[in-house]
Amino acid sequence: MFTGIIEEVGRVASIRPSGNAIQLSIQAAKVVSDVQLGDSIAVNGVCLTVTRFTANGFDADVVPETMRRTSLRTLQPGSPVNLERAMQMGGRFGGHMVSGHIDGIGRIISFSREDNAKVIGIETVPEIMKYIVPKGSITIDGISLTVMDREANSFRVSIIPHTEQMTNLGSKKIGDPVNLECDMIGKYVEQLLEIRFGADKKQAGLSLEYLKQHGFAD
Repeated sequence: MFTGIIEEVGRVASIRPSGNAIQLSIQAAKVVSDVQLGDSIAVNGVCLTVTRFTANGFDADVVPETMRRTSLRTLQPGSPVNLERAMQMGGRFGGHMVSGHIDGIGRIISFSREDNAKVIGIETVPEIMKYIVPKGSITIDGISLTVMDREANSFRVSIIPHTEQMTNLGSKKIGDPVNLECDMIGKYVEQLLEIRFGADKKQAGLSLEYLKQHGFAD
């Protein structure tokens, strides 16, 4: 489990393909200061397991499913990556609950400025957009952010200068892919409703009338 508070930006040192999988070597300093074999480190929001480490970085295997669902397949040697160690019990919880299990990919479609804020527009598929709500939490390349507003197929977030400087968002360009992890609470609620109401829920949809019919609203 992670918080979405990035600890450092590392660099891809090398990529070793193996069929549809790869082994990543990441240059890092802070996240390897107390690392052990088998520890979890989020790389651009993707939970990976440390298979080897030195004082200057670590290796991790990326399986075919992760390659298909995330932007890790677009990495090149030298690419900057956001890094976060798994959260410790008893520590400050500065972001939100992040599992490191990516829902899918979005693409940056706009940048704008509003005083000290950088506003970033991201487009993604309906299967992900349904979990994105204004003022809700979203994880973008491992960064815990708040949704500013949303349209049918896109949403915007606003970042402070510190986030721009301390993460890889400062180097992103229009069209770049980003890993998206939606707030897990909405996904659990949806599945529980499907289990409880089955096909009836799918036919009715989550309308106000449906919620009233099943006792969720007056």
